[in-house]
Amino acid sequence: MGNILCGVDIGGTKLSVALTTLDGVIIDKCIDCDHVEKSECGMTDQIKFNIRRMLKRNNLTESDLCGIGIGCAGHIRFRDGTIITTSNLKGYKGYPLRNTIQQGFSVPVTLDNDANAQAFGEFKFGAGRGFNNMVFLTISTGIGAGIIIDSKLYRGMTGTAGEFGHTIIEPESELVCTCGNRGCLMACACGMALPHLFRKKLKEGKRSSLELPENFDYSLVDGKLLKQGLDIGDALSKEIILDSARYVGIGIYNIFQALNPQLIVLGGGLLSWGEFYVDHIRKTFYDLARDMIFDPVEIKISDIGPDAGVIGAASLNLEIC
Repeated sequence: MGNILCGVDIGGTKLSVALTTLDGVIIDKCIDCDHVEKSECGMTDQIKFNIRRMLKRNNLTESDLCGIGIGCAGHIRFRDGTIITTSNLKGYKGYPLRNTIQQGFSVPVTLDNDANAQAFGEFKFGAGRGFNNMVFLTISTGIGAGIIIDSKLYRGMTGTAGEFGHTIIEPESELVCTCGNRGCLMACACGMALPHLFRKKLKEGKRSSLELPENFDYSLVDGKLLKQGLDIGDALSKEIILDSARYVGIGIYNIFQALNPQLIVLGGGLLSWGEFYVDHIRKTFYDLARDMIFDPVEIKISDIGPDAGVIGAASLNLEIC
């Protein structure tokens, strides 16, 4: 068995492949952004090609690999390595991605949900080191989570445990989630909700000090725009960010009551809103939990940073090595 990890992170905008040490340090990495338009076979061929190319240019062979770990957004049936559904890629419903990649390599291949991969990466290499029980919550375009119990990933019956983005926190909300339900945490607090929330507050008579074009397309409202608003003191941007923080804080409170973890680690693109955002998440959680916290519960920010997806995918190999 080798001493190099290979990680593959399949997202909606980029496909990353990396080689890392057993400590999660990246040796080499490549990023493609043309995978989304390819067929299932086209993308898997691309993954195989990139792995072999990186091995060759680092004077390594397949025998140097411990394994290949793949993180993919969507619902993953872990036991057979199948993508059940994914909203980031066209097709792929019921696609046996793990076995398709495995046909090209003799080392073991592992496929899991990207949030599970990131959770295990944080547990092994990041903010979760030293904790036996933790939940990793990623807050970006959507919201997902990975659960570590007794130092192991908890995947549930199918492999879809940790879908806290689909817990309902506002049943009467007018916001409809991609799953079809109203008031999911994901629908109310993540990137996909921002355009609706911005328009809604404008209709309520709120005003923004952001300098936007006269015919601005409000579907383009995203975390970066609201960060600009936060930086200049825009009251409307600040209000939306505070609403998101409150909902995420409620979500963490529900996680705490269900699982009682030692640690919650936060990651994802909306963490660019900084301490203002995170402080209000913490405040909401601690205000709700009050005297029901009998042992310390920490809420920390991801240590791994922008490479969390591919490092997390690589870390999946350590479950089997």
